[in-house]
Amino acid sequence: MADSRPNIILIITDQQRFDTIAALGFDYMETPHLDRMVREGVSFINCHITAPSCAPARASLFTGYYPHTTGILKNGDRWTSSWVEDLNDGGYHCVNVGKMHTSPFETPLGFHERYVVENKDRYLEGRYYYDEWDKALRARGHVKQQRVLYRQRADYGDSLGAFDWELPEDLHSDMFVGDFATWWVRNKPKPDGPLFLQVGFPGPHPPYDPTPRFSQDYLDKDLPIQGVTNEELAGQPPPFHEMRVHNSEVDHDSVVHLLDPTPEQRHRQRAFYMANVSMIDEKVGELLAALEDQGYLENAVVIFTSDHGDCLGDHGHSQKWTMYDIITRVPTIVWAPGRFTGGRSLDQLCSLFDLGPTILELAGVDVPEDFEAESLLPALTGEDWAGRDIVFAEHCRDGTLPADYMTMARTDEWKLVHFVDEPYGQLFDLVNDPEEIHNLWDALAHAERKDELLQALLAWRIRSGLTTKDWALNSR
Repeated sequence: MADSRPNIILIITDQQRFDTIAALGFDYMETPHLDRMVREGVSFINCHITAPSCAPARASLFTGYYPHTTGILKNGDRWTSSWVEDLNDGGYHCVNVGKMHTSPFETPLGFHERYVVENKDRYLEGRYYYDEWDKALRARGHVKQQRVLYRQRADYGDSLGAFDWELPEDLHSDMFVGDFATWWVRNKPKPDGPLFLQVGFPGPHPPYDPTPRFSQDYLDKDLPIQGVTNEELAGQPPPFHEMRVHNSEVDHDSVVHLLDPTPEQRHRQRAFYMANVSMIDEKVGELLAALEDQGYLENAVVIFTSDHGDCLGDHGHSQKWTMYDIITRVPTIVWAPGRFTGGRSLDQLCSLFDLGPTILELAGVDVPEDFEAESLLPALTGEDWAGRDIVFAEHCRDGTLPADYMTMARTDEWKLVHFVDEPYGQLFDLVNDPEEIHNLWDALAHAERKDELLQALLAWRIRSGLTTKDWALNSR
């Protein structure tokens, strides 16, 4: 009897903000293929990550547990298991093309086939691990554009990580990953069972390095860019002040952060970032065409999302490591024409790792009872779905964030950011201050609201410890 379970294609970009898809309300973007997925699919427009950096967010997504449960609280923490192993055991042929950010990078993680491509500017890791992209560049006689070469440029300190891709276009990391995935779909024999294909695009994570074919249109656009005031900066907690200075002195991912960039510098950075999203959109379209041509889309669910966003200078910050919505809120689209009613945008709160049990249920694989993630399948099938009352995110000290432990609690109307053992924090009224400019942490008028969210954090951690006690014992 033929297996009737759907093929599942999970596309994850790296560091893509929510405001980068035209059909979600941002008409300055050029994303025709993602727009199609929005028009014909289900968009979760209030989906938030569980950690503001790559590895902990991804490990949380692929395990179904919060970062404090997995112990993966920052990039580089060891991560070697996932629910992909359950899909594998359940009869799915599991393939990864591109970024996953496991540690070590080449760990199987349950995939039958892995074609790893990691960060564009893999400055440290690349000294001991060469991925598929490295090999392709070497075979073509090229050296990857990267930090050690960018540092030789006269404009390096002024570019905010935005550089033209000057090598052949097909050797750009996002072009390479998209082409590789499309090649696999078109040329590999279809597996006997259903397919789970994870495609991880390295962009639009910096360096912001699109080809001029994509960047020129955005350079000519009037792009919305949020201003930064001294008043806003003064209201931020001390670790954020320290991190701003650190990022201006240490060039993470080829980005030299500027404490007071010009409007022209910010516009150019934003244009290059958005152009990189359009590059990815083109490759998503080619992948969908290949999946259709090879018959995979006759019974398939395609999911598009990202692991976190990017400040791009908003709030005065570089990249991630904060808890602003431009970091925590990510585009999340489920596209399955003929299976789920499309053209729906759901604004209930949910978490990125909720995709995990959703995928397992679609695959007919048992979801562990102690999962902290909650399935989105009721929302997809049109059942009554309230979403989450509150979402949480967390991160520990790393080479960039100078805080021992930072935690977020966010409802529809309020957000609290807590720093362990410290008297400071952040509190935002998201109804009256959706851009999160005015920190109300010390405002007596909102002390009761702050206490409610602090109590919610306490209850969350206590409940989590109880819920996952057996998993924690068995994972040792």
